[in-house]
Amino acid sequence: MQVNAREILIGGYTPSSTLVDAGWVALRVVAGLFMAFGHGLDKVPPQEPFIGMVGDMGFPAPALFAWLAGLVEFFGGLLLAAGALTRVSAFSILVTMLAAGFIAHAGDPFADKELALLFAAVMLPFMAAGAGRWSGDSFLRERY
Repeated sequence: MQVNAREILIGGYTPSSTLVDAGWVALRVVAGLFMAFGHGLDKVPPQEPFIGMVGDMGFPAPALFAWLAGLVEFFGGLLLAAGALTRVSAFSILVTMLAAGFIAHAGDPFADKELALLFAAVMLPFMAAGAGRWSGDSFLRERY
């Protein structure tokens, strides 16, 4: 199959499904592990300063919401990386990151909320398309 620059630049070219699957896995694993270990690990269990910050944001039962944020970021990230319960974990991370971006960092400059909003945006394709062919979800779907 001959591929020309026009097809690559403006459409008509679809890379092999193996290449697409590999890219999907790379994005899912990197995003999931960065979420789990870069954001969630330090919040489980939540420390008093984080619980206080959650309370200052106006959330009722700040200890509960601090636990939920930490659990979603850590275990949701691990589930995303494994491609297990992907749509549920991606939705949970999306909601948590939107809260971080628009509530926790509401008065901050864009640079301070950018990472949370980027994580939120990365969750959208996983919510729409699932984990992909090389995932825990696919493994379970094929067997049960």
